[in-house]
Amino acid sequence: MSTLTREGSRVSLLRWSGLRRMPPFLILLAFLVLAAVAVMALFASVLEPYPPDELDLRNVASPPSSEHWLGTDTLGRDILSRIIAGADMAITGPLFVAITGILAASLLGILSGYLGGSVDMMIQRCVDFMFALPGLLIAIVIVGVTGGGYWMAVLVLALLNVAGGIRIIRSAALEQRALPYVEAARTLGVPRRRIMYVHIWRNISAIVFANAALDFALALVALSSLSYLGLGTQPGVPEWGLMLAENQSLLFSNPVGVLSPGLAIVFLATAVTIIGDWIYDRFSYGGRTGR
Repeated sequence: MSTLTREGSRVSLLRWSGLRRMPPFLILLAFLVLAAVAVMALFASVLEPYPPDELDLRNVASPPSSEHWLGTDTLGRDILSRIIAGADMAITGPLFVAITGILAASLLGILSGYLGGSVDMMIQRCVDFMFALPGLLIAIVIVGVTGGGYWMAVLVLALLNVAGGIRIIRSAALEQRALPYVEAARTLGVPRRRIMYVHIWRNISAIVFANAALDFALALVALSSLSYLGLGTQPGVPEWGLMLAENQSLLFSNPVGVLSPGLAIVFLATAVTIIGDWIYDRFSYGGRTGR
C-alpha cells in the first residue's frame, strides 16, 4: 500500500467521523471482536484444541468436522488452532507500529505545528521525502534483501508509517496554536514544552488515537500481505497472512479453512478502524477546546 493511499485513508476516516455517528451495536460488535482476538492472543495455549504444529496424517486437507471445526491444512494441522495461535502476531506487530506512530508523530507533529519556522520546514521536508517512497515496496525490498523476517518488516513499516501521522497532528496543532487558551498560557509564563505536550496534546488526543487505530489496521494488512508473499514470517509459523498462502490449494476441498484466516484479518482490521472512528467521534477536541 503506497504512502499516498495511507494518507488518503486517514483523511477519509477523520472526515467521515465528523459526518455521522456509528450505530451503537456496530461499536459493541467491534469491541467484542477486538476482545476476542486479545483473549486468543493471551490464552492461546488454553484455547487451542490442538498444538498448532501437530500433524494429523489421518486427516490431511480435511473439511470441517466435529474433530476439526475448521478442517485441517495440507499437513494435517488444525486450522482453528493455528488461527488462535496467530492472534498474537496479529496484535503485537501492528500494535508496535501504532504505538510508534503515537509517540513519534505526536512529538514531531506538535513540534512542527507549534514552533513553525525553520523547525517546521525541516520536519516537513523529511515528511515529504517519506511520502515520496512507495512504502510497501520499500518494505518488500528491505525484508527480501536482508532476510530479516517479521520484525524487520514491523520496524520498516513503523518508520515509514510515521509521516502520515506527523502531517495530521501538525494540522491539528496549527489549529490549536491560534486559540485563546494557548495565548493565555503563554501570557502566564507556562513553559513552551508544557503548552505543547500537555495542553495542546490533550486537546488533540482524540485525533492521535484515531490515527493510531488506523495505523494498526493498515499495519495488520501490510504485514499479512508480506507474509502472504513469503517475506514476513518463516514457513510453518501460524500467521494469518502466511496461512492464506499455505492453504490456497484447499480452496475447493475446504473453502472454510482457506477463508478463515482472511476473514480474521478483515474482521480485526475493520473492528479497530471502527473503534478509532468511535474514539474520534466521542472524544474529539472540538467540543472541549481550551479546557
